[in-house]
Amino acid sequence: MKQPAGPGSTLSIVDAVVIVIGIVVGAGIFKTPSLVAASTGSESIFLLVWFAGGLATLIGALCYAELASAYPDAGGDYHFLTRAFGRGPGFLFAWARMTVIQTGSIAMLAFLVGDYLSQVRTLGAYSSSLYAAAVVIMLTAANIAGIRQGNGLQRLFTSAIVLGLLFIIAAGFSADPAAGAQPGAVLAENPAFGMAMIFVLLTYGGWNEAAYLSGEVRNPGRNMVRILLYSIMAITLLYLVTNFVLLKTLGLAAMADSEVVAADLMRSVLGENGALFISILIALTALSTMNGSIITGARTNYAVGRDLPRFSFLGQWQSKRGTPINALLLQAGIALLLIALGTGAHSGFVTMVEYTAPIFWLFFLLAGISLFILRRLDPGRPRPFRVPAYPLTPFLFCAICLYMLIASVLYTGSGALVGLAVLAAGLPLLWRKTPTNEGK
Repeated sequence: MKQPAGPGSTLSIVDAVVIVIGIVVGAGIFKTPSLVAASTGSESIFLLVWFAGGLATLIGALCYAELASAYPDAGGDYHFLTRAFGRGPGFLFAWARMTVIQTGSIAMLAFLVGDYLSQVRTLGAYSSSLYAAAVVIMLTAANIAGIRQGNGLQRLFTSAIVLGLLFIIAAGFSADPAAGAQPGAVLAENPAFGMAMIFVLLTYGGWNEAAYLSGEVRNPGRNMVRILLYSIMAITLLYLVTNFVLLKTLGLAAMADSEVVAADLMRSVLGENGALFISILIALTALSTMNGSIITGARTNYAVGRDLPRFSFLGQWQSKRGTPINALLLQAGIALLLIALGTGAHSGFVTMVEYTAPIFWLFFLLAGISLFILRRLDPGRPRPFRVPAYPLTPFLFCAICLYMLIASVLYTGSGALVGLAVLAAGLPLLWRKTPTNEGK
């Protein structure tokens, strides 16, 4: 019997690193530095939490490197969770990713693009939502055209982001320090280190998306480790230098008071044209993150359709184009529904953050636990990479995830309850006994 078409090994290390950097280095780096500055209260702690965020991300990446190299699959976390916990939890994750995590993130970024484009040209009362819907449709169409087109678009967006950040860094180093930029300035006696880490880890978020590319990376057993490490090292360095330049140019007090810290930096150096430039760049970063999320999100939907006959329409892979078209279409449809939901809220962007955060950290925690379980259940599995300092390293990763889960519940509003309700809506689907295609 002829096997159905599936993903091929088409992505190089550079391709995958570009996708991961494009996902992680999004609009967050232009929004969170001011929030971190207000929470830390001193320059030394401000820079320390950005370094700590990179270290925490590296710890997680080492855990994912073992999972992704030992179990390379387009399903990523879905594949790990199914092997460790069984079909039920694996399907529940896929359901959450399909309806909350990935689609909510896509809608959140689409709202961000809409907010900034509306500053350039408004489309009326629902301008942000109209722009948001348009970019979801545009990027989905580009990826339906094929992985080459989607990957090429990702290279373009990521190049624009990195070049733009380098331009900001160069402008900041060439500028004279602001009057308020006093080295060693302290704004608060008791810095809120935990709150700062929430914003920092949000800015680093998305690196785990590399796991969803493991089924398409050449020689994943060796290259997945390199992809994760190269990506995170580059991102950490970029974030540290960017924040150092912001401190040098604006000072901690001005950063803490700013809501558009990058625009304020460019305005101080190049005037209003500089502020306009950074606004366009922020829209590009959000588009980059969206495009990478669309690429990887559809792979989970494809894996569900491959494993569960009830969702077999999602498991159809277009070999000629190298992309799962039906999975992309479903993902876009759900994202558009969430955009409609966010349109009625005070802030579509904030609503989507609340909607996704608790569910994201819940399954991130389970993915960390799965490493312990799979080591015990599958000891003979070849592991091209083993996480160092086991079991301490994965234990630290799980502790970080648990902390973030608790924080995301405590610091979010009603959107979190909607997300939890949508997750619960997937439970009845588990009650029906359905055979799987796994192992066939």
